[in-house]
Amino acid sequence: MLTLRDFENAYEKVQEIVLPTKLIKSDYFSDQTGNQIYLKPENMQLTGAYKIRGAYYKISTLTEEEKKKGLITASAGNHAQGVALAAARQGVKAVIVMPTTTPLLKVNRTKDLGAEVILYGDVYDEACEHALALAAEKGYTFVHPFDDPTVATGQGTIMMDIFKELPTVDYVLVPIGGGGLATGVSTLAKLLNPKIKVVGVEPAGAACMKASLKAGKVVSCGHVSTIADGTAVQTPGKLIFPYIQENVDRIITVEDEELIPCFLDLLENHKMLAENSGLLTIAALKHLNTKNKKVVSIISGGNMDVITIASLVQHGLIMRDRIFTLSVFLPDKPGELTKVSQVIAQAQGNIIKLEHNQFVSINRNSAVELTITMEAFGTEHKEKIIKALENAGYAPELRDSKSVF
Repeated sequence: MLTLRDFENAYEKVQEIVLPTKLIKSDYFSDQTGNQIYLKPENMQLTGAYKIRGAYYKISTLTEEEKKKGLITASAGNHAQGVALAAARQGVKAVIVMPTTTPLLKVNRTKDLGAEVILYGDVYDEACEHALALAAEKGYTFVHPFDDPTVATGQGTIMMDIFKELPTVDYVLVPIGGGGLATGVSTLAKLLNPKIKVVGVEPAGAACMKASLKAGKVVSCGHVSTIADGTAVQTPGKLIFPYIQENVDRIITVEDEELIPCFLDLLENHKMLAENSGLLTIAALKHLNTKNKKVVSIISGGNMDVITIASLVQHGLIMRDRIFTLSVFLPDKPGELTKVSQVIAQAQGNIIKLEHNQFVSINRNSAVELTITMEAFGTEHKEKIIKALENAGYAPELRDSKSVF
């Protein structure tokens, strides 16, 4: 079993490479939940994620012979960058197998750190099988991203940071993919103070750990589908599973739609960019049935490509009724568009896009369909704009806003 001394050794070693990620007290999320919420921003690490901790510590424990063989691993991106950087710092060759669905940003950054990248498979598990086959064929030393107690010990140094800053912490929320981070954090938490509650958070579309705990053994998800690509794992780690059984108090699953508004909340209120897997613990806050507790949400990473960011912003604004689309029918004569615009302007709506279609009807008294996409302050303001249009004699109908930008 992992001991406190193991974590102390790992903590001392990773100080050579990790950046300090001090806890951030969140007044916004505290007010929303009735608890004292603190953020652990591991998205601010050199590689944009906590994975550098486990990778660096694991590689530091390898023999010279194991290092000379070269390293290979499989990863959806964050472990890849951690291994690439750790290997470069210690002068070791690294080969990374990544799923073909990995965001381009993570692929390019891994290459920039000096690793050889091979794209294979649609999900992590397929990439991992290929990496293991290459390790057997070419003699590489395989560095598992999560199913390795040594890697998990390195990841668990996050908990040492948390405890040093907030020794009276009540709850720690930790994302779960394969379970390495949750293993390290939960095991050290219980060693430091058995009263600390550790809650794992999984995407509902890849809840393999929850299914395994229910079954009492490691089981695989039949199908993985989630926007939280960093935690899109079909099968949790077998070696670390007993630690999860022993030390994780509860698993919360989060739907993909819950992550989208969390992205906006974190960006607007803390000027912080987190990837979807990193948002899991933010989305889970509303699922805690607690009040007046000190809760730490681990933001595990922030590596996200620009296209995904744009999509999250658009969908988040739509979900919050800050962007919406409606249509009205107008008589086909000059000045009608101006009248509608004035009604919206007086209600403080901001028009983003207009579509003016004269050919939807042969009735010239109601021949023009005007589709308007506009910005509002939220649901209440949206309803105020719709009411203003109705009072002006129009019959607005809400439309799909998914293709705003």
